[in-house]
Amino acid sequence: MRRALSCAVLACLFAALGPRPAPADPEDAVRFNRDVRPILANACFQCHGPDPGGRKAKLRFDREDGFFGAREGGPTVVKGKPESSPLYLRVVSKDPEELMPPPKSHKVLKPAEKDLLRRWIAQGAPWEPHWSFIKPERPALPVVKNEKWVRNPVDRFILARLEAAGLAPAPEADRRTLARRLSLDLIGLPPEPEVVEQFVADTSADAYDKLVDRLLDSPRYGENRARTWMDAARYADTHGLHFDNFRDIWPYRDWIIDAFNRNQPFDQFTIEQLAGDLLPNPSREQIVATGFHRCNITTNEGGTIAEENLANYARDRVETTSWVWLGLTSNCAVCHDHKFDPITTRDFYSMSAYFRNTTQGALDGNIRDTAPVLVLPKPEDEKRHQELPAEIEAKKAAIAELKKKLRADFDHWIETAKSDDWDAELGKIGAPSFHLPLDASYPLGEIEGVHDGK
Repeated sequence: MRRALSCAVLACLFAALGPRPAPADPEDAVRFNRDVRPILANACFQCHGPDPGGRKAKLRFDREDGFFGAREGGPTVVKGKPESSPLYLRVVSKDPEELMPPPKSHKVLKPAEKDLLRRWIAQGAPWEPHWSFIKPERPALPVVKNEKWVRNPVDRFILARLEAAGLAPAPEADRRTLARRLSLDLIGLPPEPEVVEQFVADTSADAYDKLVDRLLDSPRYGENRARTWMDAARYADTHGLHFDNFRDIWPYRDWIIDAFNRNQPFDQFTIEQLAGDLLPNPSREQIVATGFHRCNITTNEGGTIAEENLANYARDRVETTSWVWLGLTSNCAVCHDHKFDPITTRDFYSMSAYFRNTTQGALDGNIRDTAPVLVLPKPEDEKRHQELPAEIEAKKAAIAELKKKLRADFDHWIETAKSDDWDAELGKIGAPSFHLPLDASYPLGEIEGVHDGK
């Protein structure tokens, strides 16, 4: 998981180093999502997008079949042939009746945008689905001039961009600066002085690698990485509304920290949070992991409608799952089919059905432990907690056996006892009596039939 998340960070770094709305080199391949979709979204989606209410000519450019599907007069795009593609011909038309977007829309494509559409079609009009549904592919390593500067594959991407911009890498930082940067990056804290001194004094070739391993082995590593995940999971120690009282959900927080420190594989990290309780014979930790979907805002406001609250809880879970794992801003589909992302209102509420099959109540009671609750012992009580179930069952069995024996003795006595025996036994017991401490709790004279014997 460390490697997967690090790759995600590097991907963001590369994007920050090199954002560009269009290829700088005319020979660059045109990408649909990067280059073409933004043009269509701005100029065409209003009439040919996801919104069925505004769609015209039964044509939509947010789906592949809108370009290549069978239509009267042929497909909108003929792969490799811009001059035969109605999409391109309409955007370059000189006829106001044919021109797209129509003049009355006041949307005008720039010459560079028209050329991008032409080149995309000429290159075969390769279609791409929503960006988050595309499987990442390892890119080819770029060629660089200063090969001596390169120490790892990531360096090549950084150096290639620097060289393209006519820049040179900054000089290597000194040991103390490196130690500080690395510590802040991995554990979120400045390094301890002795750690810095050890790193400065270590002249071995793998000194940096050893410092990395040391920081990764620190419990602070998991705490640092868990912070960003808890933001995504909308973790909080309070309910989130109205009185905003505390709730005891911190075991889920600790599970996240432990998952990072254990370097748990990301697929397991995902499955246990979304469906840990549905795994065969789930462990207590796997059930705790499902706290991801107990982090939603809850309420105890009087006068609220129970079904509305439950619907809001399910909505929150769909939105969060979509943001975190699907790369979709599904919240737009609460009210209407999404205008950009590939999710409809039907999709949204179909997905919400998964999160309505719970035992969570509509109101949280403004208490720390809202049902359903999982009992978790303290670490020092764990051994005893494991032993108690077997001991309790053994005691229950012993009590049941004793009841059977005593019942047999009692039944025998009932069958054989005579009235004279009853009178004799009662005579031994004497009249019923009770005793109370005659102190401030029971003042004399206030309890009927009880008198001071003095």
